[in-house]
Amino acid sequence: MTQSKTEVVGGKPKSPLFTALKKQLPRAVTAAIAFATVAIISFFNVSRSSTVATFALDEYEIGQVADRTIVADRTLPGTMEYPTVVQKGEKVIKKGFVITEEAYRKLEKMANVREYIDYRAFADALIYLALLILLWFFLFSKALVGHTVNLKESIVQVIFFVAVFASAVFARKLPFAQGSPYSLCVFIPNSLFIFLIVILFGEKQAVFFALISAIGLLNASNYSVIVFLYSLSTGFASCRIARKFENRIQMVFAALIAALLNVVAAFLLKVVFNESFDGAGAIAFGLAINGFFSGILALGFITPLEQILNTASVFRLIDLSDLNNPVMRKMLLTASGTYNHSLMVAQLAENACKAIGANSLMARVGAYYHDMGKIDQSEYFVENQSGENKHDEINPSLSVSIIRSHVKKGVEMANSMRLPKQVIDIISEHHGNGVMQYFYQEALKTNPDTKPEDFSYFGNPPTSRESGVVMLADTVEAACRTLEKPTVPRLEKFIHTLIEGKMQAGQLKNCALTFGELTKIQETFVSILAGYYHSRIEYPDQKDPDAPAKDKGKEGEQKAGKKGKADGK
Repeated sequence: MTQSKTEVVGGKPKSPLFTALKKQLPRAVTAAIAFATVAIISFFNVSRSSTVATFALDEYEIGQVADRTIVADRTLPGTMEYPTVVQKGEKVIKKGFVITEEAYRKLEKMANVREYIDYRAFADALIYLALLILLWFFLFSKALVGHTVNLKESIVQVIFFVAVFASAVFARKLPFAQGSPYSLCVFIPNSLFIFLIVILFGEKQAVFFALISAIGLLNASNYSVIVFLYSLSTGFASCRIARKFENRIQMVFAALIAALLNVVAAFLLKVVFNESFDGAGAIAFGLAINGFFSGILALGFITPLEQILNTASVFRLIDLSDLNNPVMRKMLLTASGTYNHSLMVAQLAENACKAIGANSLMARVGAYYHDMGKIDQSEYFVENQSGENKHDEINPSLSVSIIRSHVKKGVEMANSMRLPKQVIDIISEHHGNGVMQYFYQEALKTNPDTKPEDFSYFGNPPTSRESGVVMLADTVEAACRTLEKPTVPRLEKFIHTLIEGKMQAGQLKNCALTFGELTKIQETFVSILAGYYHSRIEYPDQKDPDAPAKDKGKEGEQKAGKKGKADGK
């Protein structure tokens, strides 16, 4: 068991730790590049900022008793702007002594002259950023995000963070931004990138990014608590605003809301810190413009980013859910039974995901496309047959090959359409590696040594909750068609048996569905199918007097046999 989970490279087994580290290597390289980039920006920030021995110049004043000793590490000759001379090794201020005017001028010179670099402040910044990178690795781990963050996601996050960090560093050099920390916030496009991350990757990643960017801005703004609190509050608010987007026009309204919230956040911070409102009008206008253009620019950037990253964003999924697209229209014309089956599976999966808090839109889109590989050979699948069953003419092994191939063909079609990876995963996993029991049992009649692996699908068990729900919906929808008089008690018992079967076969071990969630999924399936198969009153004039009497039990067995033979469910 242990050996099967060990990677073999060059004939030598590698430990699971080696495999895990290998998977994290791309993210580690991305983080290293990010650290190097931000370190360069920090060096620029420290070398051109009012810091002396890691402390801001405004923490010192004439007549104050110094709480530390600062020694000049180089000679600074006098200039027209700063005529005071500083000698290398000179104790500019001494701990326990009053700071004189001359000493303060020397501090001012050291803090503002370009040739002076506060290496201690730079070293502190590097340590701070290194810890921030470690926090980023922790927050964006599979345990917290829910899936392994791929390289594209990591690169986008890094680019966005560097842009936010750099905007704060360079904006501090502008005359307008030097007046107050609120002025600096006008130039930080934090909400823009959080809007994009919510749409592209989801709310959870956006919340983590908002926290990371706020902590990074604390360093970039020379540890301004106001900038930190402002960016953190507006970042979380942006996550909340963007979480319910269903169409692009909503982003215009989100832009207006973001503009209002920016102003409100700044107003509340001024009240909390008991600050003056002098010049607040210009700052409020700038913050409102920042929030509004964050939404508008996000609307402009989202379409090209969707195409470049090929992500399952809400807008992309909504576009894919349009049943008038060429693939779904072709399915309707050439495989109408599969088309109707897919619509029913989509309804079941969508409502089940809503019940358990999973991505219902993702499940619906995945269900629409999960069987599109049946289009080319639709006549071999029972939902598209009208009497004749082509599998009666061929041996079970060939039937298995045909049935099994629809998953592979579906994945190939999905790749050619550049569908998001999450949708492709649903297509490839909706049968998992389950055994086609009907064909397997038929083969056993002629060869008792037949292996179940020869009659299994080649896919992997579902790896996400949405994929697991689509698998269950697909199985339940197909199997429940065989039930005679599907009352609620019979549906409950039958669906429970089907779900238990998937669990015992190990098909749900990787999709993180809990027992409580499986119960909710079962209840949702029963509720929808009970309404779909509800009994109708048969009026006398609706009966066919010439129709022969049928053995209902026998008819149900025949239907079940045909369904299992043609689809392997």
